Amino acid sequence: MRRTRKRAGRGLLARLARFRHWRGTHIIAAVAVILGTTTLAAPAQAAPACAVDYKILNQWTGGFVAEVTITNKGDAWNGWRLAYTFPDAAQRMSNGWSATWAQSGRNVTADALDWNRNLATGASATIGFQGTFGTANPKPTAFSVNGTSCGGAGTAPTVAITSPANAATFTAGQAIPIAATAADADGTVTGVSFYAGNTLIGTDTSAPYAATWSGAPVGSHVLVARATDNAGNTGASSPVDITVTPNTGPSIVVSPAAANVAEGGTATVAAHLSAQPSGNVTVAVARTAGDADLSATPTSLLFTPSNWSANQSVTLRAAEDADRTNGTADFAFTATGHTAATVKATELDNDQAEYAQRFLDLYAKIKNPANGYFSSHSPPIPYHSVETLIVEAPDYGHVTTSEAFSYWLLLEASYGRVTQDWTRFNEAWASMEKNIIPGAADQPGAATYNPADPATYAPEFDQPSEYPTPLDNGVAVGSDPLMNELKSAYGTSEIYGMHWLLDVDNRYGYGRCGDGTTSPAYINTFQRGPQESVWETVPHPSCETFTDGGPNGFLDLFTGDATYAKQWRYTNAPDADARAVQAAYWALEWAKEQGKESSISATVGKAAKMGDYLRYSMFDKYFKKIGDCVGATACPAGTGRDSSHYLLSWYYSWGGATNGSWAWRIGSSYNHFGYQNPLAAMALSTVPELKPKSGTNAVNDWTASLKRQLEFYRWLQTSEGAIAGGATNSWAGRYGTPPAEVRTNTFYGMFFDWQPVYHDPPSSEWFGMQAWSMERVAEFYYATTDATLKAQAKTVLDKWVTWAMSKTTINADGTYAVPSTLTWTGVPDKWNAANPGTNANLHVNVTAMTQDVGVTAAYAKTLSFYAAESGNTAAANMAKALLDGMWNNYSDPLGVALPEQRKDYNRFDDVWSSSNQQGLYVPSGWSGTMANGDPIGPGSTFESIRSWYHQDPQWSKVENYLDTGQVPEFTYHRFWAQADIAVALAEYARLFPSS
Repeated sequence: MRRTRKRAGRGLLARLARFRHWRGTHIIAAVAVILGTTTLAAPAQAAPACAVDYKILNQWTGGFVAEVTITNKGDAWNGWRLAYTFPDAAQRMSNGWSATWAQSGRNVTADALDWNRNLATGASATIGFQGTFGTANPKPTAFSVNGTSCGGAGTAPTVAITSPANAATFTAGQAIPIAATAADADGTVTGVSFYAGNTLIGTDTSAPYAATWSGAPVGSHVLVARATDNAGNTGASSPVDITVTPNTGPSIVVSPAAANVAEGGTATVAAHLSAQPSGNVTVAVARTAGDADLSATPTSLLFTPSNWSANQSVTLRAAEDADRTNGTADFAFTATGHTAATVKATELDNDQAEYAQRFLDLYAKIKNPANGYFSSHSPPIPYHSVETLIVEAPDYGHVTTSEAFSYWLLLEASYGRVTQDWTRFNEAWASMEKNIIPGAADQPGAATYNPADPATYAPEFDQPSEYPTPLDNGVAVGSDPLMNELKSAYGTSEIYGMHWLLDVDNRYGYGRCGDGTTSPAYINTFQRGPQESVWETVPHPSCETFTDGGPNGFLDLFTGDATYAKQWRYTNAPDADARAVQAAYWALEWAKEQGKESSISATVGKAAKMGDYLRYSMFDKYFKKIGDCVGATACPAGTGRDSSHYLLSWYYSWGGATNGSWAWRIGSSYNHFGYQNPLAAMALSTVPELKPKSGTNAVNDWTASLKRQLEFYRWLQTSEGAIAGGATNSWAGRYGTPPAEVRTNTFYGMFFDWQPVYHDPPSSEWFGMQAWSMERVAEFYYATTDATLKAQAKTVLDKWVTWAMSKTTINADGTYAVPSTLTWTGVPDKWNAANPGTNANLHVNVTAMTQDVGVTAAYAKTLSFYAAESGNTAAANMAKALLDGMWNNYSDPLGVALPEQRKDYNRFDDVWSSSNQQGLYVPSGWSGTMANGDPIGPGSTFESIRSWYHQDPQWSKVENYLDTGQVPEFTYHRFWAQADIAVALAEYARLFPSS
């Protein structure tokens, strides 16, 4: 059985933090003060030399958000007043922050607050406001500080898309021309870049500014133009929405689009026309590329006005040959006046046909729309599982995770290797980019983020009942060293990384940023410490507009503050992003072997970009220094890289105000061995196409991370061979004091934690973490050419494989059992890189076994890669036995799965009590509603705030369990597991072609 797998503490609070509390949470209070205060006399000052930069961060019909940066270019100030005049009488400042704002007529003043009144020479203060306007919103051109005129620090250029028009529609295959106008009030425009979402279409450096988008996929797209001026300032256009519809002209329809042909055998495809022709149509069938051993007969088909819709068969043949490779060929079906069709034929070599065929058979089941693995969106989105009633990290089967997208990429990379068709790999990345990587519109005000002051500290607590947690401005946080180099590399302040949880069909009803209807929708769950299991969460929207929940939405369930601001926040799961890079690495390797690397070069470049931002997971949550970090106030703030642990931690998070007035970012102090990915680190530090655009700094970070990850495995390896838990730079999530033995035996000053991040159930209990993580070590061991690092990986693998195989049972009838549940005792030795210890006091015990197919697939892959590189025959044989055991015993019409009992489903109706600290905790006096109207308050349960579960086809099993105690049984088809089984089969066929 696969135990409930939770990702506790991801999101707003268990890692939150909002930018300074005065930026957002106290805006309402600040406005009340502004409106009730008379104009203050300007403080007496010497005549200043100053510069003012006025930027419009976000604008909509009748409203906008502006940011003003004031720079002192003269003597030090101990107080300041900014003054300017709006050019248009209809322009009004409605509320502001970081200053005391006032407006009289068109005249606006902003007075310093206590915390920002002192500005040394060269120092700056950034303030902002939300405003309204009538028909035009021109920028002020004259500013003064303390009555003396200031120069400008440079204004951003303006840019507008002139074509296509908003809501324009195009047909698939049609080139889309895009044009824009741009101007700069105080300089020159050096270029305009055109984007579809996050995808760069093209850049034009001279007027008239234009680009052409060819090959736009079917679906809805958002076009944005970004202009850059000679001072490096950038401005963005208002978005333009367009739709690309399918080409509905006459076409040739061929099914299937990919066929597998056994060597010496045949396969059949069927063709017909999409519409009745006015006369006879001859369809030519010809091989256009690929292996000459593959052929097709007949070479032409005749369709008439009477038989146009009837399928005609074409037989594909694969000749016998002496090689041991799977040849491929493209067969084009063409006719005058009709859109052509292409069939990809793959020869299955006799020596490896069995496992390659299994891969393709399972792939076909996963991609068959009738089987329900994907949504009906365009492009489609993988569900967490085919079944809807399933409670684990996602608490509903048709929500999904970044994990699922990353496994989809691995699946399509393997498909590309087998078939040489890389379009599906590119399409999977495009779906990921559109649906689960927040775009520019999802991150308003990202440019307001201040890397010198990234977040406000909030302690974590042990139990959900200890929440909400207060923000604490008295705890120093470190500086973020990545922001400026990323912005310089990509010309944007927005993050390029996946948010971990997506409500694919809007089951919860929040919609996109509170609109209630749009799908997919970003949501979040875990927020309240390590004991908050999936059964104790309150799912809530990632964009908090106070539409649902209580008066403050859901925020005051998690944080305690005086007032709350509407805001957005996202959390990245680094294991998923790293797995996406891993998939891109293999896709690149295999495409190069085929001479087709150009077909995926753009996608590989995006993987490098994702890896650049993934470095945020290498930093302490609040950018504090790494090493014996005890006491929130005593632990010093970090600068530069001294706050980096260089490991892949449990998350990184970012967010800001929905009005674009403030933003924050944090890393994570929790490091679990199960999230490490040395193969991704190798790719990002050594493969030219995957080296991030940030250059030397990024490459150095990933080089350091690769070495640190391998050391981490060694430090955590028990005397038996299993890998134990992880390490943290913030004990108990609040920089607490660990036990003496833990504080002594550290890893680069970080404390051993046998159950990092979550405790219900313990995060190190599930053997799946072992199989997942060690499979990536084995891939690295197989792929690396660095002899020293290869030897280090082998040292860990030799011991781990010996232990795991000793705990695995292969029965005479082909059935099997692998470890499931693990328990731990002891702590590791203090890390000494020059002389690693033996960890004689750190132990593991296997307490339960399983046939879980997802875990078994990852385990079999580990053994396969290890055996292929080391020559260990026993490991290769066990990998084969596990793959055969799954395939022969658990194949079904949807994939590979087996029944599992869910004893934990008795927690559907758990009511929280102080005695057992289990169930859904809601503070006394708090009340609100879910988007579907379910009430939330003390006494609510997992079931009561998800009443829609009562309509699920399998609900009667749970209801019967709650009534009678009869444990229900379910057969689940999890997307990640099915994809990993398919990939394991494909990899075995590749690594052992003679099997």
